[in-house]
Amino acid sequence: MDNLHNNSLFSQVVDLLQQSKQQVVRAINHTMVYTYYEIGRMIVEEEQNGKDRAEYGKQLLKGLSKELNQEFGKGFSVESLDRMRKFYKTYSISASLTWISDDSNSSSLMTNFENGKTQSLTTLFKNKNLFNLTWTHYIFLMRIDDSNERSFYEIETAKNNWSVRELKRQYDTALYTRLSLSRDKEAILKLSQQEQIIEKPKDIIKDPYILEFLGLPELNQYSENELEEEIINKLEHFLLELGNGFAFIARQKRITFDDKHFRIDLVFYNRILKCFVLIDLKIGELKHQDLGQMQMYVNYYDREMRFEEENKTIGLVLCQNKSDLVVEYTLPENNEQIFASKYKMVLPSKEELIHLIEQI
Repeated sequence: MDNLHNNSLFSQVVDLLQQSKQQVVRAINHTMVYTYYEIGRMIVEEEQNGKDRAEYGKQLLKGLSKELNQEFGKGFSVESLDRMRKFYKTYSISASLTWISDDSNSSSLMTNFENGKTQSLTTLFKNKNLFNLTWTHYIFLMRIDDSNERSFYEIETAKNNWSVRELKRQYDTALYTRLSLSRDKEAILKLSQQEQIIEKPKDIIKDPYILEFLGLPELNQYSENELEEEIINKLEHFLLELGNGFAFIARQKRITFDDKHFRIDLVFYNRILKCFVLIDLKIGELKHQDLGQMQMYVNYYDREMRFEEENKTIGLVLCQNKSDLVVEYTLPENNEQIFASKYKMVLPSKEELIHLIEQI
């Protein structure tokens, strides 16, 4: 009994210490980002006082780097200081807007900044919650020139707790572009101002899907079974590519009627839309029979599996190639349940991907 009690106590203490360690790391990262932002501000304002700004700026960073490295050791190279400078210049406008809109003391705070007064980190933390990611995240985000696109990735990273590696993959696969091309201007603007809004089935569909993480060749050198097997083996990556709200339910789900058996490759549930999402995998060109088969699966799930309070089932056929006209004339004009999307096994360049999306 004592051993069980001690084991329970040990587990609780370990959990507490691990949580504490994580909070300390988050606090350090948070403090680091605010500190670098403030250093960037001071560098920019000092540069603006120089007569020949370009030359003065270079000498300023070199001198500051030398003195800081002597005082604190390594970590303050000219390149690092230049990143802090760029960080402030990139985020100062959006930061000012957040302060003005979110804080009752924003006017005095902004006056202090405009007058060149150094704000204590305590004041910044108390009044703001501007930066929720790590410095490494922001180093990558600053590479994105388009402010709307950068804002979208920042919001989605914070919401989904993406690592830097996951953020980079989403950017490399042009997630923002893939989502933008299926939306009007107002909806695109919303992507950069708030998290991705999912209100209807089309909001969760991408075209194409990028499955480079499976490690399969681009050519037809694998079967549909092998494709499915690799997706299951890399399910966490596949869920990330599918997007928000997906939960895995089953593979090779068998449905039976009239003594005939049919198998649905993959079954998911989307918690946001509150509906089943059925996925069929096809090698090669999409045929109209593939869409008809998916329509049958969707009808079955709507009539036999769906609860009354749930929304209608979504069907998605993933294929290597498709004719948009085949899809258009096979499906009804008011279709909101059946979709067909291409998938790519090799990560294309962003330019190639944009060209592919524009063709679709």
